[in-house]
Amino acid sequence: MKKKIVSMLLSSVMIVSALAGCTSTEGTGETTQVTVTDKDGNQTTANVKEGLSTGDVVVDETGEATYEVKDLYIVVDGTLTATKDSGQDEFVAQWEAAVSEKLGHEVHLHINQLDHSDYAGTVSRLLTTGEPGDGSFPDALIMSATMFRQYQTTGLLWDMADAYDNAEFQSRVTLPNVNLNIRTPDGKQYGFAPTYGNGCVSYVKQSWLDAAGLKIEDIKTYDDYYNMLKAFSDGKTYGVIAAGFGKLDEAPYINYMPEFWQGAYPAIYQKPGTTEWIDGFQEQATIDALDRLAQAYKDGLIDPDTEEAGTKQAREKFFSNDQSTSEGVFTYWAGTWLRTLTTNMEKNDVDNDLGDDRLVQLPPIKEIQDTWGGYLNREAPVWVISNDGDDNSLREQAIFDALFETMLDGDTVQTLWTYGAKGVHWDTKAEEFVTNPDDPDKRKEYSYEEGEFHMLPSPGDANTLWKKNHLDSVLVIAPLTNGFTDNDPLVQAGNEFFTSHCVDAPTAASSERLAEINEDLTVDKTTWMKQVVAGEMTGAEAVAAYQEKWGSTIDEILAELNTPQ
Repeated sequence: MKKKIVSMLLSSVMIVSALAGCTSTEGTGETTQVTVTDKDGNQTTANVKEGLSTGDVVVDETGEATYEVKDLYIVVDGTLTATKDSGQDEFVAQWEAAVSEKLGHEVHLHINQLDHSDYAGTVSRLLTTGEPGDGSFPDALIMSATMFRQYQTTGLLWDMADAYDNAEFQSRVTLPNVNLNIRTPDGKQYGFAPTYGNGCVSYVKQSWLDAAGLKIEDIKTYDDYYNMLKAFSDGKTYGVIAAGFGKLDEAPYINYMPEFWQGAYPAIYQKPGTTEWIDGFQEQATIDALDRLAQAYKDGLIDPDTEEAGTKQAREKFFSNDQSTSEGVFTYWAGTWLRTLTTNMEKNDVDNDLGDDRLVQLPPIKEIQDTWGGYLNREAPVWVISNDGDDNSLREQAIFDALFETMLDGDTVQTLWTYGAKGVHWDTKAEEFVTNPDDPDKRKEYSYEEGEFHMLPSPGDANTLWKKNHLDSVLVIAPLTNGFTDNDPLVQAGNEFFTSHCVDAPTAASSERLAEINEDLTVDKTTWMKQVVAGEMTGAEAVAAYQEKWGSTIDEILAELNTPQ
């Protein structure tokens, strides 16, 4: 069964790219009994998978054999911001020093940061053509929620439920449901989410509200929101900008334009409060949402750059020093981004007279509140540990202890994952960077204040503060205990606003047939969405075209999802 599912993954595009020609060389899973001698000359035996170094198996004082991680290979995507050009070497060096000290033996971290565009495809090749210890096979890796759903039934991932339940960090967990919700109905846990998922909120410039004679507390309904955009639009400005009308290739799909999508969900999802899977793209709510987008675009309220804008372009246009071609509303990630956007506006001399009050966050309008109950909190990306297929969990438990247990140690290693490398991304010396932040001769040092630390500009981007971790959020499931928690009032306000106005997004769908066609399906849905917004067809016509091409296939997928296992 495992080989059948692996074969399906290899031939099904895995959302991103076809993997023609790849074959599984996962090995037989056979084990060999080895004799291990401890430091006192005592011997014992242990079963380890063929190909693993028996030198990594050690015996404790009770005579029990354990696996000792000496080289840890992890695979990550672009969400790990400590890239090769942005302090990754320093990150690795500091991680190795801290973790080696905690474990009592030397361990080396090897990071394989893959290109985002072919992440899923490359991961599939690494997991199905390699073996533990070969230098490329991932011991642990990051997966999106959708990718994780596809893999958790393949046998390629290790069930870490017991390891998680018995972890030292359990005594400090404040958000237990983040990981409990990952578990399968029979209690297995194949992934680990160290943080909250996060989502998007709508940011509004206070100066634009003031100029229009509006208050944020008066924007309660879609009509209120629409009239606000009209007040912001003057022929040069359009009102709102986002990184796309909808991101139909990434759950939760409606993040960037929630006021227009309202209760629509243009993907297969599980109807809240039931076990039924339905296709949201065919619902009337999606037709209505597409037509709302089209009308607002026709009325000149949505910036035309939204159609093709990436996140960087949309951000930079929003806080540009040329506000005559900017917009008053920007829907983007919550939490730390309230501070980051504010800081970038300050750098560009935008509304400096308003200080930290230059941006306000718009609570969910009535139509969002009445359908979903708030802004959608995405399913958090998860870390997973590869399963080597032998008859024990020696290797996997050792990986858990080295990587996940230390990731939430509340101290040095957790600070590293949360804020980056000391002296590169942050420091305990307050430093003010002037004209050129990368020029050490132009730094002005101030005295260190106990208990405070300063975020430094990222080495790869002097205009971006490292006010985020690898998941764009500091809402970890077990908080720091060393006093390095970010006490920035805007960061706290951003986190508090989102957590008080969000609900969990629907569970991502995963099936063999959906995996096979998902890339083509997404391309078609995105194309039809853009055609509707451009006025080339109506929402009803787009859904009719979708039904004609994909209707029978969707019915097949829904039947698969709704058939009791």
